[in-house]
Amino acid sequence: MSVSFKVVPVKIPEGANVIIGRSHFIKTVEDIYEVLVTSVPGIRFGLAFNEASGKRLVRYEGNDEELTRAAVDAALSIGAGHTFVLFIRNAYPINVLNQLKSVQEVVSIYVATGNPVQVLVAETDQGRAVVGVVDGYTPLGVEGDEDKKERHGFLRKIGYKK
Repeated sequence: MSVSFKVVPVKIPEGANVIIGRSHFIKTVEDIYEVLVTSVPGIRFGLAFNEASGKRLVRYEGNDEELTRAAVDAALSIGAGHTFVLFIRNAYPINVLNQLKSVQEVVSIYVATGNPVQVLVAETDQGRAVVGVVDGYTPLGVEGDEDKKERHGFLRKIGYKK
C-alpha cells in the first residue's frame, strides 16, 4: 500500500464564503438544506456531498445554480468520501455554523471562510481523505494599538459588536 498527497485549490465564487466539512450519511444534503433556509432569510447557497459507498455519487442541493455548480465541481476535485462543500451568499459562516454542527450527520467542519482555500488530500488505493486545509495566508506580524482600534471599529461597523 502507498499514499500520495495532493493540494486541491477550491475556487470560491465572487462574493461567497465556503464551508467544508465531513458528514456520514446520504441524508446530509436534505438536512443541511433545511438548516440553511430556516436559519437565514435570503441566504443563497449550493451544497455538494460525496458518497463513500453504494453508488458513490456527488449528491447536491441548493437554491443558487452558480453556487451549486461550484460546490459540485469542488466536491469532485476533492474526491474524498463523506466530504461536503457548501458555498453561501447573503450570509456569513458565523450565521450558520452552530446550526450546521447540530445536524446529526455532520461529523466535523474543516474550514469556514471567504479566504482562498487549499484542501490537503491524501490518496490511497482505496480512495481519498481530507487531511487538512490551508485557509488564507501566513501572518505578517502582530497587531499593534492602531490595528486593535481598527478591529474594534470594524466589528461595530458591521454590527457584530455594540
